[in-house]
This record gives sequence, structure tokens and C-alpha cells, in this order.
Amino acid sequence: MKPLVVMLHGRNAGPENILDLVPRLARPQFEYLAPAAPNRTWYPYSFMAEIEKNEPSLSNALAIVGKTVSDAEAKGVSRDRIVLLGFSQGACLATEFMIRNASRFGGLIAFSGGAIGPPGATWNHNGDFAGMPIFFGCSDVDAHVPAERVRESADVTAKMNAKVTTRIYPGMGHLINDDEIAHAQALLDSITSR
Repeated sequence: MKPLVVMLHGRNAGPENILDLVPRLARPQFEYLAPAAPNRTWYPYSFMAEIEKNEPSLSNALAIVGKTVSDAEAKGVSRDRIVLLGFSQGACLATEFMIRNASRFGGLIAFSGGAIGPPGATWNHNGDFAGMPIFFGCSDVDAHVPAERVRESADVTAKMNAKVTTRIYPGMGHLINDDEIAHAQALLDSITSR
């Protein structure tokens, strides 16, 4: 079985949007799977809103990710060969899923996203990523994702024994640049080289 990248799209988008990254990643040795959010949105409010405001949509979205992972495992893809990749709202969902289900996955690639919760939130540090690679990339002026939350997410996951790389890009805006793609490729290569 090929290793798998589970790709989580952003708000008001769909699987086709995040799958546009596959040619940029240029790693055909992986399978790519992009579940769809109901009505093209994983949860209704900002990822910085109170958790309760985004329920039950957030729990439903986390369950979709969980089912995608468990279905892949049932087909013989081991957890350490499954990578979660997301952009924007999808990156936030991927990060939150990983924190809540911390174990040795293949990795996490979060483009313009971070852990879900209001300012001052704390996250469960009880899980152990066992050295799993994580990449966080974001602009310092992203209108949707504060750079400080990206840094907080990096700190939380590092405390849970992830090997974290964070890049904050000056003036980039809400997009995915070529340097981020290169970091994602390196993370993917680390799985196929094992």
C-alpha cells in the first residue's frame, strides 16, 4: 500500500481545491484523499471563536477526519504512513485532530492554520507524537490566522514530542508559497525514505 496524504480543504472550498496541490507536491508515490466538508465549510465560525460556537459542526468534522484515517488503516495503511495536510480552515482542523489524537502518524502539514480555540485557550498535552514531523507555515499578516496562534500550535505540539518546523513569511498573505511546498516535500520524502 502506498502511504497516504489526507488533504483538508479550506472554508467555502471543496476537495478539488486542495487536490490542486498534488501536482505542486509532485510526489506520485503517495495516494491523496480529500474528504468533503458538508456545505463546503468544516465549522461555521472562526477557529479562534469559543469552541461551543462551532459545535456540533466541529465534532462532526473531526469525526470525518477520524473515519478517513480509520478507513485507511483498515485497508492496510499504517498510521505512521498517513499524513494530514490542510490549508486555512482545513489546516486548523488537521492540527486540532492531531492534538486530540496524538500518536505517531506520518506527519502534519499545516498551511495557514493552527490549533482551534479562543485567545488564551490551552490544549491537552497528554499525547505523544513520538518524533513525528510537523510543518507550520503562515504569513505574518494573514487576515484569518494570527501568526501568534501558529507559534502557540508549534509550541503545544513540540511539548507533545513532535519534531516541529515553523516558518512565518513576511507580508505573504493567505496562500501557499514555494518554500512551504519544499518543506512539505521534505516531510513526505522522510516517510518514503524510512
